[in-house]
Amino acid sequence: MSKKNILFLCPYPLGQSPSQRFRFEQYFNLLESSSFTFDVRSFWNIATWQILYKKGNFGRKALAALSGFFKRLLLIFSLHKYDFVFIHREAAPLGPPLLEWIIARLFQKKIIYDFDDAIWLPNTSEQNGIISFLKWHRKVNAICRWSHKVSCGNSYLAEHARRFSSSVVINPTTIDTEGLHNPALYSEKKASSSLTIGWTGTHSTLPYLFPLVPLIDSLWKKYPYIKLVVIADKEPAWSKPFIKFIGWNKKTEIADLVNIDIGVMPMREDAWTKGKCGFKALQYMSLNKLTLASTTGVNSEIIEHGVNGFLCSTPQEWLQYLEQAINNSESIRAIAEKGRQTVIERYSVISNSSTFLSLFE
Repeated sequence: MSKKNILFLCPYPLGQSPSQRFRFEQYFNLLESSSFTFDVRSFWNIATWQILYKKGNFGRKALAALSGFFKRLLLIFSLHKYDFVFIHREAAPLGPPLLEWIIARLFQKKIIYDFDDAIWLPNTSEQNGIISFLKWHRKVNAICRWSHKVSCGNSYLAEHARRFSSSVVINPTTIDTEGLHNPALYSEKKASSSLTIGWTGTHSTLPYLFPLVPLIDSLWKKYPYIKLVVIADKEPAWSKPFIKFIGWNKKTEIADLVNIDIGVMPMREDAWTKGKCGFKALQYMSLNKLTLASTTGVNSEIIEHGVNGFLCSTPQEWLQYLEQAINNSESIRAIAEKGRQTVIERYSVISNSSTFLSLFE
């Protein structure tokens, strides 16, 4: 049987973006063992990725964008080699979907279009707000129409995609529960009288955590042995004696999470957050950590309240279930273990492998 060849077009360098790592990069070994060959082409290079979401450096970013567009145009001369073109989010971050049109209409290639956010909505970072008007968010709908299959991270995203495509697959963001998010691979937390509430994320999601800080402050005054660990690419502006900041590091990201006791995923309720794929919750749950999350979007599908985690929709509920977790370590452990089982059965690489391969049929 001849091998099928896939071209992956993605925004960021390999191994850098969680969205890419946990949506398709971790399936590369599976593809290689399933009669596929592939090439990966990112738009941004590693040097630009390191400054992309920082203020300033407009000149460097502009030059990198021009370089990215040039490399994308050069791909036209090699498209004939590929059976499928897997596009994560978009072929280029700015402007209309010209390359997607060329791939689908001129070269008649099968596009697998993959996204895990409500990217048809404007949501440009404040660091790059000057180019928000060039993002061309409406191109998502056109790319869905031209695609062989559309791969969506949850049912909310799939509902939007089905307005433009009849070939939509719900392909959740998944966890490697054997080789990465596996608590058995890491040293257990040393016995301690403290209890750690943990949060992990990026500068863009840090504002979601802020409303929890006063609630944890009130709990800390009652239970002075608790602390909040914030793992992120940017230190929060708010300072409290119970907050410890850990800079996100790919090499230690899992080991840092293993040392928390409770994982929290607060979110606001709006059209953008409905498109989120619950990755924070899945990370906590996969590591046997009790998970508390807002009821927003897919969280209510991942978590069965009181069975494999807790769902919170008001400040009072956050206080109630955090305090319950602080005072009932034994029952909490059983809920946390069910959380990991949920991830293994429904949101792991193993359980989703056949779904991912089905994209290339």
